[in-house]
Amino acid sequence: MKKIFVIGAAGQIGTDLTLKLNELFGVDNVIIADIREPNREIVPNNVFEKLDVLDLERVKEVVTRYKITDIYHLAAILSGNAELNPRFAWHLNMDGFFNVLNVAKDNGVCKVFWPSSIAAFGPNSRKQNTPQFDVMNPNTVYGISKVSGELWAQYYFEKYGLDIRSLRYPGLISYKAEAGGGTTDYAVEIFYDAIKKGSYTSFLDKGTTLPMMYMDDAIRATIELMEADKEKIKIRTSYNVAAISFAPEELAAEIKKHIPDFEINYKPDFRQKIAESWPQSIDDSRARSDWGWKHEYDLSKMTEVMLKEIEKKIKHKV
Repeated sequence: MKKIFVIGAAGQIGTDLTLKLNELFGVDNVIIADIREPNREIVPNNVFEKLDVLDLERVKEVVTRYKITDIYHLAAILSGNAELNPRFAWHLNMDGFFNVLNVAKDNGVCKVFWPSSIAAFGPNSRKQNTPQFDVMNPNTVYGISKVSGELWAQYYFEKYGLDIRSLRYPGLISYKAEAGGGTTDYAVEIFYDAIKKGSYTSFLDKGTTLPMMYMDDAIRATIELMEADKEKIKIRTSYNVAAISFAPEELAAEIKKHIPDFEINYKPDFRQKIAESWPQSIDDSRARSDWGWKHEYDLSKMTEVMLKEIEKKIKHKV
């Protein structure tokens, strides 16, 4: 029987992932942890362990007590917030990852998932249809930690046989949990402001095209990767995955189909330079051929669901 441990379960990805894992494997088999309490309205029944991933002995204690077989390690400081505190971001993102790797290696954990990101690419990477293997020279601490993490993941697989699997997430869009300080978070914030205010001021400029993905697709990709037969996993750094690419004005135009008076304004901040260093579209043909990845949500379908669900969420809070 699987015993799954989700670290960083209170975050944007962790919240959605926990719900899907509960559905597939049973709430009693999914232990969740974070440095802060999860939203108990969303995940009311999972066993929760308050945990700082930098505390090696605490990570080991939880893994051994519950006889964990699979770890999903999601705890990290994201791109925008990482630039505000680079040294601590490196410390958390890398030393936390090492703790998980070493506890998993030494305590019989079968599989580990760790998320990489399109931030692993950089100014010299190809911007259009960025291939699986390309120049990776990121100019952000978040991106540097992701490239480093990918190489450590491959090292632990080759050196110790640890079955660690990874995806390079694009920008992720979800209504269940608030955004967490990333460069693509405008694509979540815009929906809330569209409903609440009828307008939004984007911190990315018009024409800034980035790869994006609706959270349901991202969660499905994550679990499909983890459940794929080991021999199908040919890449042990991290797989490119893709769905849709758009700029802020394209998303705004889609929202206007539902809220005709919606207006968007632009006030780029420091995240603009980060976005400009990233790909505009991603070639994920290796994920599609190796383990059968296929996205389901396009821009239209995602926008319709986001507006509908956020409106319900806001009304529920009133």
